[in-house]
Amino acid sequence: MEENKSLHQQLLEAGVHFGHLKKKWNPKMLPYIFAEKNGIHIIDLNKTISGLEEAAAALKAIAKSGKKIMFVATKKQAKEIVAEAAASVNMPFVTERWLGGMLTNFQTIRKSVKKMQSIQKMLDDGTMDSVTKKERLTLSRSKDKMEKVLGGIAQMGRIPAALFIVDISHEHIALAEAKRLGISTFAMVDTNSDPSKVDFAVPANDDATKSIAIITNYMTAAIMEGLQERSQAKENGEEEAAEVEESNTRGMDINEDDDKNERRGGGGGRSRTAGGTATGGRGGAGRGAGAGRGPGGGGSRPGGGGSRPGGSR
Repeated sequence: MEENKSLHQQLLEAGVHFGHLKKKWNPKMLPYIFAEKNGIHIIDLNKTISGLEEAAAALKAIAKSGKKIMFVATKKQAKEIVAEAAASVNMPFVTERWLGGMLTNFQTIRKSVKKMQSIQKMLDDGTMDSVTKKERLTLSRSKDKMEKVLGGIAQMGRIPAALFIVDISHEHIALAEAKRLGISTFAMVDTNSDPSKVDFAVPANDDATKSIAIITNYMTAAIMEGLQERSQAKENGEEEAAEVEESNTRGMDINEDDDKNERRGGGGGRSRTAGGTATGGRGGAGRGAGAGRGPGGGGSRPGGGGSRPGGSR
């Protein structure tokens, strides 16, 4: 309870509860609106806290599973905050411009990323020294332009499992692509947006810098916890594997000792058993031969019997 009060106070001080003007509101935000003051809607911070906790738990589970979460915020007041938060947990981010098809046409975007990385490699290893100054300048400018837009997703080898978005009205293209691919969406939703468009909506002021910072940092902390639990689980798994291997090794040593003892003390018994088996085999062969002769003779008698009914006709 004290944690909720503390978080409630922090959200209040950051201005998370301030919404848009009443005339700009989206009716679907009605359940998240506490009141109206001076023509401005006030967001219910209790709903904000419950949305935060639910979204943070889901993000923690995704991070623990080893999947990537992309941060998307191209608004001026959110760029730096989101970029720093994403970099702190080694997650991809887009803070300059959302390229159309960044998710739905991911293979083409990857080609652009590889081109950017190849130009960087040429600049680093001195390959560019052999080209003219104009060509080198052109390639450098091209690389800087791509770095600005694609730098945040340079290490992203596959489509992310989730998107965290600041202002879904502003990032409607990213949201539409995520929905088309079935990617989970987490977002800060202000009173002028539709919360039903995202899987995990956090009702909050998405224009104030402090509000964006506190919500983003809360999400980042949850992701960090998930990553730490994943690394601990890996370490525990390695330790358990080592213990299992050690126990298996001990079991193999015990079995080897038993085999040695059996070979030392049980040789004579095996030879006597073998002898008995051989004797039994000979006796069995004799009985088999006799049995074979018996049925042979018996078979000839039914033949003769069959001839007698024929003669009587």
